Amino acid sequence: MGRSGGTEWDSGTGTHPDEARTGAAHETPEPWQAPSTRESRMLWWGSAALVLAVLGTSVLVAGEGRGGRLPLAEVLVLAQVCALRWQTRAPATVLAAHAATGLTLWALLPAVTLTGALLAAQITLCVLSALRPPRTSARALAAMCAPAPLALVTGGTADLVLCLLAPALAWTLGQCRRTQRERARAELRRALAEERERLAREVHDVVAHTLSVMVVQAGAAEDVFAEQPAQARQALRAIETGARSALGELRTMLRAFRPEAAEEGPAAPRHPGARLARLAELADPVRATGMTVHVHHEGILDGLPAAVDLAAYRIVQEALTNALRHAADADEVSVRVRAERDCVNITVTDNGRPGHGRSALTGGGRGLVGMRERARLLGGSLRAGPRSGGGFEVAARLPVERVS
Repeated sequence: MGRSGGTEWDSGTGTHPDEARTGAAHETPEPWQAPSTRESRMLWWGSAALVLAVLGTSVLVAGEGRGGRLPLAEVLVLAQVCALRWQTRAPATVLAAHAATGLTLWALLPAVTLTGALLAAQITLCVLSALRPPRTSARALAAMCAPAPLALVTGGTADLVLCLLAPALAWTLGQCRRTQRERARAELRRALAEERERLAREVHDVVAHTLSVMVVQAGAAEDVFAEQPAQARQALRAIETGARSALGELRTMLRAFRPEAAEEGPAAPRHPGARLARLAELADPVRATGMTVHVHHEGILDGLPAAVDLAAYRIVQEALTNALRHAADADEVSVRVRAERDCVNITVTDNGRPGHGRSALTGGGRGLVGMRERARLLGGSLRAGPRSGGGFEVAARLPVERVS
């Protein structure tokens, strides 16, 4: 919340890689973790229906007039269908079983092509490619291609090419599914990182502002405790009021960020108290420290998008805290908010002496960074720096249409 001591405007954008890394470290399902029970059941039903329809029909046609071979072939087909039940739990084991039964089936009925006899194995290879690391699935693909030369015995070059292409296609489809799962996982990590960054920013703004005001009020109460007890009591009451307000806002905020809040939908209000309509209440604790605060707003503040309303409120809050803590000899702050059709303009100025502000490194320097980040996330801009005639100014422009 410190300000820069230079004469140029402080501008730019702030990022928080540490928070992003924290969000990325949150435990999320690995892309090769088994699907849910419902997904596994649907996959089993679909693949079983495909094997029965394609391979079962081929076996019935090819086994006609082959005596005792047909019943054994039908048993092998049913065994493959049953083994599909566990293809998401142990795909490598099921793949080996399917390959063995498929080769046996092809040996019993050569009229069934080698590619057809290995249909269940190809389905399981696709599942294994989606759920297991690429190194494991690549070895399985090589093993599936190994029997391909046997296709020359019954079908010639065309069957050989088909026997090589079918496993390659199954493996590729599995890799596409795996990529989709990894992309979804990365999106989840990004959303978690943004949510944690948002929560950290909200907690910082509430706690930093409240504590800063309380420190100043406590110091003022101590100075006048003996000579002006009434004024000291007023400062203590302001401390209590500010603390209760901050605790209430923190409780509301933390409830909004609980896991169940996501189920309430976007209509659930996340920060009902942090709104521009409460600008006067925001200025009251600062006035209690003895500083004069002028609040002026133009336009209609009700009906603003929630993100703009909250960001504008926090920017004003942080700018007031900045003036209270770091403005040398400042006794007057002016807050001006102008709501236009396509944007909200915010200006906060104080009358502190020029060139006596603390370094931006004091207190971590997160105040200006947080304000700039809020404006940037909404597509707006923020400037902060000393005024030529003395004092300090924070000016922000938040577009409305981009978040409507």
